[in-house]
Amino acid sequence: MTTRSRDADMDAPTILIVEDDRSLREGLAMNLRMEGYEVLTASNGEAGMKMVFDTRPDLVVLDIMLPGWSGLDILEELRKRRENVPVLILSARGSTPQKVEGLKSGADDYMTKPFDLPELIARIEAMLRRQRVTAEDAPPLSFGDVTVDRSARNVTLSGKQIDLSAREFDLLCMFAESPGHVFTRETILERVWGWDYEGTARTVDNFVASLRKKLGGSRHAGRHIRTVPRVGYRLDP
Repeated sequence: MTTRSRDADMDAPTILIVEDDRSLREGLAMNLRMEGYEVLTASNGEAGMKMVFDTRPDLVVLDIMLPGWSGLDILEELRKRRENVPVLILSARGSTPQKVEGLKSGADDYMTKPFDLPELIARIEAMLRRQRVTAEDAPPLSFGDVTVDRSARNVTLSGKQIDLSAREFDLLCMFAESPGHVFTRETILERVWGWDYEGTARTVDNFVASLRKKLGGSRHAGRHIRTVPRVGYRLDP
């Protein structure tokens, strides 16, 4: 197989393979790495669930029949939390009703085993290409004097760029995408830090305080992030 070249300054997309068949998992991982991708693997549902939220891959190749959490369990949890990572189901379950179930559960594509490797790679490339176009087309978010450019991952305050950490940026995006919505501290931990993160409510409070400060404090744009007593936070534009 020919290895695809990538520009040195481009980050290779990360693909997570959740598959309990060791031979298939390792063989697919090797071939995807030869294609220039970063590859992570998990051999059971619990590990797959943890990794998909902790590592935030660009695409997931997901078996359905897994020890522990099933592939459909993982997919349902992803979509319930509004995670839009592309998911390709790779399963021995190949009947039409089973395919329909997988696609209705939120999968972006479905292939049955055994599969043709060049076709699988072509489908992965197409899914990632669609995802890039979607990200590039995402309109900026704004409130007050703040503009959030999701595709470039930068934030400006009164036209001047401000430096945010990756977590602070994700936190701000979460607020800006759902103005007026009240997020509990537990929800914020799950959506920004990832499933099974062993943080506390204090972690959220510290990051919100830092974000407010970088947005100019309580007398400027930072005032838009409001505390909801005994619950959490919301963005009041």
